[in-house]
Amino acid sequence: MNQEQLKSKPQEYELDALINSYELAWRMQNNAPNTLDLSGESKSTLEMYGIDKKETDNFGRQCLMGRRLAEAGVRYIQINYTDNSNNPAWDQHSNMPKHKEHAIASDKPVAGLLQDLKQRGLLEDTLVWWGGEFGRTPYSQSNGTGRDHNSDGFTVWLAGGGVKAGFSYGETDEFGHRAVDGKIHMHDLHATILHQLGLDHERLTYPFDGRDYRLTDVAGRVVDEIIA
Repeated sequence: MNQEQLKSKPQEYELDALINSYELAWRMQNNAPNTLDLSGESKSTLEMYGIDKKETDNFGRQCLMGRRLAEAGVRYIQINYTDNSNNPAWDQHSNMPKHKEHAIASDKPVAGLLQDLKQRGLLEDTLVWWGGEFGRTPYSQSNGTGRDHNSDGFTVWLAGGGVKAGFSYGETDEFGHRAVDGKIHMHDLHATILHQLGLDHERLTYPFDGRDYRLTDVAGRVVDEIIA
């Protein structure tokens, strides 16, 4: 019925877009339940992700679902290690020991995800990006019990997808406060990720409201030094 309606209005691009969105929603509803069903996974796979262990079960399940989505051909997958509390995970302004719990909860599942992607031949064309929006200050906050936000020097890591393995790039100062060598702005990181996806970030530029825009905000460079 949708196709018949579209035939009668061949130039109605908004109608075409609406029908496509409905069909996408149906495909997701039809396929997602089986894709996210972990019951058929082997015991060794569940153990690799730390599933059925109190500390790692929750995030382990998310990481395994991420692998299953990648295996099913989903092109962009986001997994969040966070919560909805007033002092969410990693955002420890006054409780630094809490980071140990978060590290334990996320380390094994992430390692399992990378190992699983690699053994299935998926890591070659899957780029994994682990990071947040900023780092933490090396100096203390709240009488030494926490750390504040720090956007001047922090680390993210990439794996698979054509980037160098076992390799670090850039340095901070002796206090770990500011980047001093091999500085990479977030725009550079975005430009590099788009490049690895086969997209030239400069070609996505478009004028609006008197100035140019693009996904990297008319900035950024591809960091060739980290590409294999």
